[in-house]
Amino acid sequence: MAKTAILVDGGFYRKRASHYWGDRSPEERARELQNYVFMHLNKTDGDEKRQLYRVFYYDCPPIDKNVYHPLHGNVSFGKTRQRVWAEKFFNALKEKRKFALRMGRISNNNIEYQLKPGVTKELIGGRKKIEDLEDKDFKVAFKQKGVDMKLGIDVSSLAYEGIVDQIILIAGDSDFVPAAKVARRKGIDFILDPMGNSISPDLKEHIDGLEQFVPDDPLKKQRNNDHQENES
Repeated sequence: MAKTAILVDGGFYRKRASHYWGDRSPEERARELQNYVFMHLNKTDGDEKRQLYRVFYYDCPPIDKNVYHPLHGNVSFGKTRQRVWAEKFFNALKEKRKFALRMGRISNNNIEYQLKPGVTKELIGGRKKIEDLEDKDFKVAFKQKGVDMKLGIDVSSLAYEGIVDQIILIAGDSDFVPAAKVARRKGIDFILDPMGNSISPDLKEHIDGLEQFVPDDPLKKQRNNDHQENES
């Protein structure tokens, strides 16, 4: 059997899961992730079955400070529903067998509300006025610290100590290329699950295979249908 470690970029997973399966309670999202992980484990490589070593989940605690909003003044993130949801979700994961949480932190510097890129273009182009701005036109910008480092350290430990035969990474970020290189140099079978997300050529170059269990993207399918109709 191939001893397999599954590494999950938590922020990425939550965003893609919400895209495909909608909003869910913290407990439901935790069970969903557990079930998704086992889809990988139930898949065989030829005649070789997979045995779970551990699921490593990487994320950051939610923002808990006041952040200035251009339309509303200071917003207290310590009292938001998103923070309560995240705390319950992390607690639900901690109760799952073979799950290990690797938590980073949010940098206290440069946490701010920013205009979404499309909105900025509309303002510059004169298609939108400042007085027309709404909550949906803004997003909170912040930087995570420690997540990529913890993932890289875990990959190095798993590879150099010969703990596993295979690593499955659920992520879509080219920042993980160095981790993939380390694992493959030590003979680890490195598989990426981008959950339907497009990946950069340099990330694709340094993996041993792609594997994902998401449904067809309804928005992408609609765009393809519209394109076919326009060509006919």
